[in-house]
Formats: sequence, C-alpha cells, structure tokens
Amino acid sequence: QVQLVESGGGLVQPGGSLRLSCTASGRIFSINGMGWYRQAPGKEREPVAVVASGGSTNLADSVKGRFTISRDNAKNTVNLQMNSLKPENTAVYYCNARVRSALWEEYVEVWGQGTLVTVSS
Repeated sequence: QVQLVESGGGLVQPGGSLRLSCTASGRIFSINGMGWYRQAPGKEREPVAVVASGGSTNLADSVKGRFTISRDNAKNTVNLQMNSLKPENTAVYYCNARVRSALWEEYVEVWGQGTLVTVSS
C-alpha cells in the first residue's frame, strides 16, 4: 500500500554526476528513516546513505565527500546527489524507507524497484 518510485539512474562517464530521486506514495502516516542502498553484480546489497526524519545523515565511507543525501518531508522524497562517480559505483541503487501507515501501526520497511547506475567511459 506504500510505494517507492525511483528515478534518475543512467549511464555516466567517470568523474560525472547523477542525481537519484525517490518519492513515497500511498497510505502514509509518517516516515522514519529514508535511504539509498546499492547492489553491484555479484555482490550483496549494501547501504550507501541514510537520512533520519530530523535530517541527520550517515554515509558509507566510500562515498563521503562525493555523495550527498537529502530529504523533503513535505513531499515524502529522498534524493541522492552523486558526484565524482567512479566505475566501482556501478550498481542498482535502491530506495528504502521505514513507513507507518497509521498511528497505531508499526513501522514497516519498504523498498523501491531499483534504478541502474552505470559509470563507464
């Protein structure tokens, strides 16, 4: 009943930039943490960046200084600005959110369908 829709993936050359966006829709009372994860071919899914409802952020060491995560609580949106991209950043990037559909319900984890980011010359 809650969907996350991602956009912004694609092909970019090394050193380039991309901006991923994710919007949550459906039956939403509140959203706790939102974030981005990625899964490269042959590897497990790993966290890239997360942002709490209050705005505090946490980024993987490998992307600090290059990636920025932000959210717009009014629009239920989370964005990932990726700069100075490297070939090793190639992966499917997934949006994640912990969503509560009503005051009396528990938070549940929701995933987007994923968007492919390819960094190649």
